[in-house]
Amino acid sequence: MPGSQYKVTSTKIHHSLYSLTDSSEAGPEDEEPDSLLQLTPLQKLTTDMCKNEKTIKELIIGRRVGFYKVRGEIGSGTFSRVKMAFHALTKDKVALKILDRTRMDAQAQRLLSKEISSMELLQHPNVVRLYEVVETPSRLYLVLEYAGGGDLHNRICNEGKLSDNTSKVTFAQILSAVKYMHNLNIIHRDLKAENILFTCSGCVKVADFGFSTQLSNRNMMLDTFCGSPPYAAPELFRDESYAGPLVDVWAMGVLLFFMVTGSMPFRAETMGKLRRCIMGGAYSVPPWVPGPCQRLIRGILKVAPNERYAMDQMLGCDWLLPVEFPWSLLPPEPMQRLQSLMDLKQEDEEVLRSLEQLGFTAEHLRSNQLQDSRSPLTGVYRILLHRRLKHRGFDSTPVVRGMVRDPKREGLRAYRGLRHTSKLCVIS
Repeated sequence: MPGSQYKVTSTKIHHSLYSLTDSSEAGPEDEEPDSLLQLTPLQKLTTDMCKNEKTIKELIIGRRVGFYKVRGEIGSGTFSRVKMAFHALTKDKVALKILDRTRMDAQAQRLLSKEISSMELLQHPNVVRLYEVVETPSRLYLVLEYAGGGDLHNRICNEGKLSDNTSKVTFAQILSAVKYMHNLNIIHRDLKAENILFTCSGCVKVADFGFSTQLSNRNMMLDTFCGSPPYAAPELFRDESYAGPLVDVWAMGVLLFFMVTGSMPFRAETMGKLRRCIMGGAYSVPPWVPGPCQRLIRGILKVAPNERYAMDQMLGCDWLLPVEFPWSLLPPEPMQRLQSLMDLKQEDEEVLRSLEQLGFTAEHLRSNQLQDSRSPLTGVYRILLHRRLKHRGFDSTPVVRGMVRDPKREGLRAYRGLRHTSKLCVIS
């Protein structure tokens, strides 16, 4: 029966090692009518999933997935659909990315595995978070952070180009996210406006890691053409190996051009013409784009990969110097992998108290490994932890402070040295 893996049958509790199941011998005292009033939120939910006809029907028809109540569709892709959902215990909104397992071949399964692996490592204010993975016989659900403010592509298509200050704040957040990814040797390979999301407060979230990959070392070369042709770097069309970070950098240049002009730098009626346009670096920046921004665009959109601006050069450019970041530009490495939630330090007591109030016991915390994204307890923990971080300002947006300069970042100006799923598109 659906939900049986969460079954709660008595108050004499013996905890399953790998699930939230509580099971024991039932005694006469368990039959008291008042016992239902003393159930924790977790016990009430798991009992409903086993015995409540309405809840069971919702599980069968897909209106519930695990601990999540599913609502309307908010997006779709080539291999997936995305729906909004609510966590039944915490009441937080999430996005459910739904994949049909029956249609996934070996290559699709490999890409999915890489997507999950990449997202497990990334904990940054400007990267969409993975909370949980829920599996059923026919579908796989990625439970993701819900942004709620739409994507960059629709915003520009509906409202036109961004203002200079809005472009600075948006691009600075993309830069911070991609710099963080590259520090962990993770290459996105599908940076495009459709994958740049906004929260309702304006915070940028880089999403969709379906084509991402993690390099074993910084010098490793790649050879798979991924992503959307309008954002593809010239070397991707040459049928040769390429450096992953420099492909992401090129896509950032296309994104920046799109933000400040409202149009794409490389446009053509056919794939062949688009390919020639990109390989020849044939684009022009409108004269009304501010000079510092023009220099940044030209520094990024270099046909020769090694001539493109490095991350630190972008960070130290004149155009971005007035931007004040509310967080460290180099966030710490991902949190140390813990054996169980019982190993959490004192600073996480607020989250542990919330878990206790929902009905999770010490034995639950010991038995469910924190890094097991397929555990419902991991999903609850990550949602509560992210909520706490947001209350502390973790998702705050940068601000533009006139021409106040940061000497450390200004010093970066002297620094030297250093694919995509949409159809061929023309945006005018």
